[in-house]
Amino acid sequence: MENQIKIRRYEFDWLRVLAFSLLIFYHTGMYFVSWDWHIKNPQISETLEIPMLFMSQWRMSLIFLVSGVGVYFAMGYRSAGSFAKDRLKRILMPLVIGMLLVVPPQVYFERVAQGTATDYLSFYPSVFNFKPYPEGNFSWHHLWYLAYILCYSLLLLPLLTYIRRASIKHERLKGWMLLVMPALWLSLGGVLLNERFPATNALIDDWGNHFLYVSVFLIGFILMKLPVLQDKIRSIRWYSLAAAMVTLSLVLLAYWFRDRDFTVLQLNSYYIVKQSNRWFWLMSIVGFAMQHLNLKSKYLAQANEMVYPFYILHQTIIVALGFYLRTYDWSISLKFTIISLGTFILCFIIIRYLIMQVNWLRVPFGLKPVQKASNKNTGATVEVKIAVAGNKV
Repeated sequence: MENQIKIRRYEFDWLRVLAFSLLIFYHTGMYFVSWDWHIKNPQISETLEIPMLFMSQWRMSLIFLVSGVGVYFAMGYRSAGSFAKDRLKRILMPLVIGMLLVVPPQVYFERVAQGTATDYLSFYPSVFNFKPYPEGNFSWHHLWYLAYILCYSLLLLPLLTYIRRASIKHERLKGWMLLVMPALWLSLGGVLLNERFPATNALIDDWGNHFLYVSVFLIGFILMKLPVLQDKIRSIRWYSLAAAMVTLSLVLLAYWFRDRDFTVLQLNSYYIVKQSNRWFWLMSIVGFAMQHLNLKSKYLAQANEMVYPFYILHQTIIVALGFYLRTYDWSISLKFTIISLGTFILCFIIIRYLIMQVNWLRVPFGLKPVQKASNKNTGATVEVKIAVAGNKV
């Protein structure tokens, strides 16, 4: 426990909680915008697309970067084999169970809205045809992140082990290089891959996303390897924010003219600006978090534990609430409030008072089990939670 206290980085715990919490608002927003999604409100809001576009620039990249930080700490106290076994238990099991139990209701509500399904008992056996969505009813939907981070953690394990043990020279690395060099690297991937491989979240053909997410995942890992990088990111946070604001204005301008035909040069320029903007926001968010969020809180430990099952459950509840609210002639703001707040409350109740209390439910939702230990001196039985550093996805 002493080692855990020494390496605890509260700012990244806060970032993890905040990044996953944003998914509730983002996926609620998907119900109201023109972009393709599982269930749609009859009334669409173009205004809501602006903050949605802003969040889409960095939200998943931030999650993968924070995951790289978590993996660095998770590897620090165990062997590679033990780490791999833990990844399979804490990620593969929730993914499989989620695909069989949590995601099917989402597909069901979509099929009912399409007029191709009636009752759930008749629909559910079709999941076991294992025909991929959207043609079939078998999918991981929002749980695609688990499949990606599992593959990255295991396939990159030799490289991660090498980086953790290697001596990396960084004396010549300047602060401005942390802004420019990764932005150029991500821009290169955007220009070469994004047009050829549009985002699918289907793992096998998602090379544009793989380039992006592997890159930021490794950056998060290396960030913990080299504390000097953290100091530099913190020191240039205001420059990062200024660069992010400038490139964001260009991204929004391009979005305003999205219906026009772009030349190859214009399209490549857009990818450069978009990927640079993504990186500048990551630098800004991480820089300000390291400056202001390295704070211990009595609520943080529980929030950090609850965020994983929150992620697993939230979209199913959003889709269900959206399905039943779609026929009501209410304002978008009222529906948005009901869905987002209702999702948070329902998730909290289910997780806090059911999942976290029952061991055979904790493990399928990515939580470590609670073990009972006998106190020999008093004869009393106490519950001891197995808590270790790096208890993150």
